[in-house]
Amino acid sequence: MTTSRSPFSEEPEDLKSRPIKLIFIIFIFFLFLLGRLWYLQIVKGPEFRVLSESNRTRVQDILPPRGLILDRYGQILVDNHPAFDLAVIREDVPDFDLLITRLTHLLKMPLKEMEGTFKAARSLPAFKPALIRSDLSRLDLVVLETHRFELPGIVIRVKPQRKYLHESLAAHVIGYLGEVSQNQLKLKKYKKNRMGDLIGQYGLEWEHESILKGKRGWRLVEVNASGRVLKVIKQIPPEPGHNLYLTLDARLQQVAEQALEDKAGAIVVMNVQTGAILAMASSPTFCQDDFIKGISPQKWQDLLDNPLHPLENRAISGQYMPGSTFKIVAAVAALEEGLITPETTITCTGGYPFGNRVFHCWRKSGHGKVNLHKALVESCDVYFYDIGRRLGINTLAYYSKAMGLGQKSGIGLRNEKPGLVPTTEWKKRRFNAPWFQGENLSVIIGQGFNLATPLQMARLVSAVVNDGVLYKPYLIKQITDADNNVIKTFSPEVIRRLNFKPETLTLIKEALCGVVNEPRGTGRAAQLKNVIVGGKTGTAQVVTMGNYKAKEDDLPYKYRDHAWFVAFAPEENPRISVAVIVEHSGHGGSVAAPLAKKVLETYFILEQQGRMVATIDMPLP
Repeated sequence: MTTSRSPFSEEPEDLKSRPIKLIFIIFIFFLFLLGRLWYLQIVKGPEFRVLSESNRTRVQDILPPRGLILDRYGQILVDNHPAFDLAVIREDVPDFDLLITRLTHLLKMPLKEMEGTFKAARSLPAFKPALIRSDLSRLDLVVLETHRFELPGIVIRVKPQRKYLHESLAAHVIGYLGEVSQNQLKLKKYKKNRMGDLIGQYGLEWEHESILKGKRGWRLVEVNASGRVLKVIKQIPPEPGHNLYLTLDARLQQVAEQALEDKAGAIVVMNVQTGAILAMASSPTFCQDDFIKGISPQKWQDLLDNPLHPLENRAISGQYMPGSTFKIVAAVAALEEGLITPETTITCTGGYPFGNRVFHCWRKSGHGKVNLHKALVESCDVYFYDIGRRLGINTLAYYSKAMGLGQKSGIGLRNEKPGLVPTTEWKKRRFNAPWFQGENLSVIIGQGFNLATPLQMARLVSAVVNDGVLYKPYLIKQITDADNNVIKTFSPEVIRRLNFKPETLTLIKEALCGVVNEPRGTGRAAQLKNVIVGGKTGTAQVVTMGNYKAKEDDLPYKYRDHAWFVAFAPEENPRISVAVIVEHSGHGGSVAAPLAKKVLETYFILEQQGRMVATIDMPLP
């Protein structure tokens, strides 16, 4: 007999477990959703919030204006002016090819150049502005603004740009700006800089970068779908850099540079009572604006390949044999060591026999009977040959170093050279050879191993005529903030006081005045009408010609002598010293002395005018 199944009988086990499994699956699914939601909201929330905000807001960098650079009387030498850059935000560009085509047409740029610029921009994040073209012209701005709605993604940025108001004036002192490099960005000094920033690369612009650069600001702006700014949400203004007031006198600097036009050389003008540099000219020079806009590889290579080295500041890094200007040191050493007195005489016949050779005087017929005064006034070599024979090289080196030779001055410019003061120990170390007494005769007249910079010679003359005070030369008078409040003032700094007898310095000073003002003085070309000038000529031999005789003009340029002249004025209570070097140009008295005269004339004319009203645009009487 078959029994039927009751409707209330128990369900099979597999049917019982299905709801449980379904609930478990649903639970796991919701757990996954909750976990994902937690990950997106909590873990990735800040990142997505930034991305979301970037669709409607942007943070824009605001570069600070660099501090001004002015001369000692407040005349602006380096300023800033607004410049405009074209940038693109790639995420706002719907059609790159179309944008490139339109910009190429509007800006009249070669298509390949524009494509290359956009290709380089792809290395940046899509939401960051990538520079396309810098320093837009006013016409470019008008064209871009007129077609703004046809150019989605473009941004025009305003920035302060360096402006050197007087082309090349004091270029070697002031320096120039250049784009910060990848290697520089790794240095602590540039940790707050970014790619594309312009920083000081040379001169005072480099030395005082931290003072001049200021502090960058930023603003948060709201933009529309095409990237156009709708409003500023928040802004932190930049802080301008501090201003530098130099010790330079712009008018004096201009005249010094004009005097060196078409020549290779340098002129340094120093206040003998403080060490302040009133002018520092080096020639040939360069155009600073070339670097602001990005110097082309060809132009940069031309500067590097130029045999006259226009980037070299000859005033501090040009090392030359000082020629007869070194006789100032020799005379001081001989007097202080008691080797001579003012009355000590020697007869110059045009040559000085020593060993197996004759050392010649520049005047073939000789100077006759010569004492110290006449020897300096007429620059008699034979008189100093005799001193050199008796004065040891190490003793001469002691006086040279005491007067600032053979060492950096500490002026605060990169690439300053120390010059060279030879000693027996130096020669042994350098050449592994002994010092020969005959070498004293070359060194004593500023030839041989002697090397000095124009700055060193200007400082040496200053120390002789200011009663033996050797100052540290300086170029910064004061630092002010953007409102012209004084932050720091620089004062004269004494390096040492030369413990020379007062009568020694008086004798030298009187002789140097004779060089310029006596009938047979070698520096008569530097005479002024109403001011008594003192000075010393020098002719530095570049190569030893031996028995070869040739006129200076017949020699190749590179074999011609360098012309030196050092000077001070006025005789009573001297105020300035001047050092002039003109490369491969001949004799100091005929070439360098007239240039010093131009500078000295300008100084005293401006002094009479009243320097506070004298600007670079005012003609001299």
